[in-house]
Amino acid sequence: MSDTQSDGRRPVFAAERRQRILELVRANGAVSLRELAQAVHSSEVTVRRDLRALESEGLLNRHHGGATLPGELSREAGYAHKVSLESAEKSAIADLAGALVEDGDAIVIGPGTTTQEFARRLTRHAELAVVTNSLLVAQVLAGSPRIEVMMTGGTVRGSILALVGSAAEQSLAGLRVRRAFISGNGLSAERGLSTPNMQVAGVDRALAAAAEEVVVLADHTKVGVDTMVQTVPPDRIDHLVTDDSAPRDVLDELSARGVRLHVAQF
Repeated sequence: MSDTQSDGRRPVFAAERRQRILELVRANGAVSLRELAQAVHSSEVTVRRDLRALESEGLLNRHHGGATLPGELSREAGYAHKVSLESAEKSAIADLAGALVEDGDAIVIGPGTTTQEFARRLTRHAELAVVTNSLLVAQVLAGSPRIEVMMTGGTVRGSILALVGSAAEQSLAGLRVRRAFISGNGLSAERGLSTPNMQVAGVDRALAAAAEEVVVLADHTKVGVDTMVQTVPPDRIDHLVTDDSAPRDVLDELSARGVRLHVAQF
């Protein structure tokens, strides 16, 4: 079986296309359906069929937005890998999320490359109080004299450059702020936000518990994805800031559960 290319390229046979898809997923750990379709010059319908075939052979796992390697439920990508992914989308998400912060607010911010981008949008604010367990967020805000930055205690987790553990969770106990801005590795309508690591999940829960409202920052590669440890259930998420490549069916389900959607357009 082959797909004829409308622009004159030679037909791509299914076996060749599926091998290329598998190579992309193995190289990146998780790849969106849109990216796969562009990479193999085929329609998303064709790529979905390929993913079903590869999943039936146990070579990858399908989800709403694309595919991951088997075992990705418990795999945590490192900072260096994350920072190279979907940078335009993360920037647009950070811009939208910045509109949810006002001068004088007290907020908490979790770790992640998207929350790091978001923190860069806060430097124009005055009288802002920020609590974070992210070394990167603290570094971004450290030079802003009108922003008070407080870090949790805890043990440094090198893969995400953040503080985790019981000391981090205890330092957040009893805290009350207006909003929590957090990310994660997956977001589904059924389980909400999730992450592969139990220590990271524990601090994310504590960040969410400290806030009147929870704002999730997640680009389209995370929407429709489920990872091992639930952090914030869907009925506890007040806002989702994402991009317009996120799976529409998942966004509709989240909206039906009361999540307010903020979608960056490209």
